[in-house]
Amino acid sequence: MSGAGPVPVAVLLSGRGSNLIALHAAMTRGEVPARIALVLSDHEDAPGLERARERGLPALAIPRQQFPDRESHEAAILAALRRAGVEWVCLAGYLRLLSPRFVASFPERILNIHPSLLPAFPGLHAQRQALGHGVRVSGCTVHLVDAELDSGPIVVQRPVAVAEGDDEAALAARILAEEHLAYPDALRLLLTRRWRVEGRRLIFTPGG
Repeated sequence: MSGAGPVPVAVLLSGRGSNLIALHAAMTRGEVPARIALVLSDHEDAPGLERARERGLPALAIPRQQFPDRESHEAAILAALRRAGVEWVCLAGYLRLLSPRFVASFPERILNIHPSLLPAFPGLHAQRQALGHGVRVSGCTVHLVDAELDSGPIVVQRPVAVAEGDDEAALAARILAEEHLAYPDALRLLLTRRWRVEGRRLIFTPGG
């Protein structure tokens, strides 16, 4: 559960930042007891950085090309998060697998959102995978991040029906609309409820 005052959160993104906007809007409405302390991208031209600045949020690019290896790049990101006083990290289309060292720096305090009902269709092109398998229902998953790809304990899932004639773009658009609801909901639950992780499961304590 959260302490007094809004919890400082960083949002890491590589692209447009639509989930950043959904998280910030929910915080502004008072639905999530958190504030965005830093928006950070590994791409200088990520549209999400400009969208953050338009809302008065601190935004920073740390391009990976400026560093000789992943370790030094992640060290720079971690230093920026510490300077901002970040307690939680939300990945919002951050197209980089975090190292075990990075994950250990925020144990059970890193969230990710993925456009499938995990553990089905992890990794890239989840909508393409879903359509290729002919599933009738897909959706999105918010999960805690561990050292593996899209494998951490699940916090919230929202289903999306796959319609006849769907292509990747159509399915992705409907899933994205649900992501914008699921991500703030997941962060709110983690900050306001008591919970624990048992094995691969996240369990909310009754009455907590």
